[in-house]
Amino acid sequence: MTLTYILLATLASGVLSVVVAGWLAFRYFARFLHQMISFSVGVMLSVALLHTLPEAFESEADTRVLFALLLAGLLGFFMLEKLAVLRHNHHHEHDGHGHPPGHDAHEAGRGGMAVLVGDGLHNFCDGIVIAAAFLADPMLGLLTTLTIAAHEIPQELGDFIVLVNAGFTRRKALLFNVLSSMTAIAGGLVGYYLLAGSKQWVPYVLTLAASSFLYIAVADLMPQMQRRTTVRESLPQFVLIAAGVLAIYAVNSVFHRHAHGPAAGQSVEAAVTAEPASPPSPLAR
Repeated sequence: MTLTYILLATLASGVLSVVVAGWLAFRYFARFLHQMISFSVGVMLSVALLHTLPEAFESEADTRVLFALLLAGLLGFFMLEKLAVLRHNHHHEHDGHGHPPGHDAHEAGRGGMAVLVGDGLHNFCDGIVIAAAFLADPMLGLLTTLTIAAHEIPQELGDFIVLVNAGFTRRKALLFNVLSSMTAIAGGLVGYYLLAGSKQWVPYVLTLAASSFLYIAVADLMPQMQRRTTVRESLPQFVLIAAGVLAIYAVNSVFHRHAHGPAAGQSVEAAVTAEPASPPSPLAR
């Protein structure tokens, strides 16, 4: 059953996110991109700090090792992003750099497939993270899926715009994004079969996932929000961040009520796998 949940979750976080991003691109293009970014920040911070990290630290893993891994993850993602910045040039038509007509579209076209390959690897890793979360706790798996989907929609929308600028038609850009997103399903399968028999590694994968969420929210998304500095522009950002936090809190509250239904302090999975209590013996009366 857990594998089914993982497959459905990776499908939702990958393919459905691309479909939603494509629909927004076709209907509104990048009109709501800034609103999605603010909402994603609230979702990612709340899941990382209130759910993923507590789940990892409540395990039997050494907390000092987990903190060191969290630090290594943050620094690692910083280095990976620096390498990506050094190796990729982002060009857009009419950017004011004085290039000949069509130069920027040509340069973007050269990087179009690189964007798809990088996105495919990213989605594959997301699938592994989702598998680890579901193996730790079904509710955490759902929250992790929602977090990844909330981030993937604006990211896929951005990738869609890059591919269109690279010379892809809108339909072709959507098709290639869907194919790239399906690597999340492969990642979910790999994560399940690797971690199901080695659950002691799950807290470490969750810690790396939390470092990814924190880095993306603080180093990638928040700086984009800082470009809007007036009170009139900043107030909706605060409201949408709070909405992201409240959305995760609401989902958590609903599923915690179901999780504690079988027995206080016992998860649904534990209640299902626990042996039923033996009926009282008639001689004990």
